[in-house]
Amino acid sequence: MHDPQAAGKGAELASGLGAMVLGAGLALVLPEWLRTFAIPLLIGGVLVHGAGMTLKYRLEARRGPPLWWERALFWLCWGLLAVLGIWIAAVALYARP
Repeated sequence: MHDPQAAGKGAELASGLGAMVLGAGLALVLPEWLRTFAIPLLIGGVLVHGAGMTLKYRLEARRGPPLWWERALFWLCWGLLAVLGIWIAAVALYARP
């Protein structure tokens, strides 16, 4: 029998593992270049992880849709992470000789 909850947990595990491997790969390939962005990347990662885990916990505890402020916090964190990515890309483009 197919268990949708188990499939969701498996997908969540694969997503998290993929994010860790991606981060480790970037850290190994671009250590000097990314060092400038270490603190903003850490803050962005903590914000997105915290919002995602809070939302996951609340959804599992109540089995209902997220509250408006939970959804807003979730998207604010993703927005900040996107801004951080754009900032890093812009610095990379304009820093070229």
